Amino acid sequence: MQNISKYIDHTLLKPTATEMDFRKLCEEIYQNSFYSACVPPFYVSFVKELLEYSDAKVCTVIGFPLGYHSTEAKIAEAQKALADGADELDLVMNINAFKSMAYETVKQEIKTIAEIVHEKKALLKVIIETAYLDNFDIRIACEICEEAGADFVKTSTGFASKGAEIEQVKLMREVLPSDIQIKASGGIQTYEQSIAFIEAGATRLGTSSGVSIVSGGVGYSGY
Repeated sequence: MQNISKYIDHTLLKPTATEMDFRKLCEEIYQNSFYSACVPPFYVSFVKELLEYSDAKVCTVIGFPLGYHSTEAKIAEAQKALADGADELDLVMNINAFKSMAYETVKQEIKTIAEIVHEKKALLKVIIETAYLDNFDIRIACEICEEAGADFVKTSTGFASKGAEIEQVKLMREVLPSDIQIKASGGIQTYEQSIAFIEAGATRLGTSSGVSIVSGGVGYSGY
């Protein structure tokens, strides 16, 4: 696959990452034509400026990595990220509320943030954290994301016990309508893995191993 770089959200969410690391991330995006830079909210404006002469989007995370922030906190975080220039927001679903079967609460939070995001012509990806879900849960989570107006459903934060799995992505693709895309993330380290997730139905890959993937090497786990 010649254009695999265009599937990749080149990701740097390590808590120890420095400004120089984000400069390097942007340099790698220029060199490899990755689809986007996925960075912490604090670095959105910094990275947006560095990528001024690139076609790459700037993506950031909201309610990350556990999802149990108040809706008001997530709204404020989303608004700030959009004001700083973020093109795409990866929102962690309220997993506590979901596990409590407070499905309407979960849906309303996503819907509220989706409306804010779409008003700014940006995209919303909802992280459902598949490591904590069985197949029944995944079906319900996907249905909630669809009803709430998400643009993507994303598998993982990369901070749970495991990341994306092929069979889960296949299930998500089966449940979701064709206009809602899937982002597989967490533990994707090789070209072969990347192709397998794309064939399973993912249209975006979240990984910190993008350079290794496009060069045919092996990356490292984690973000």
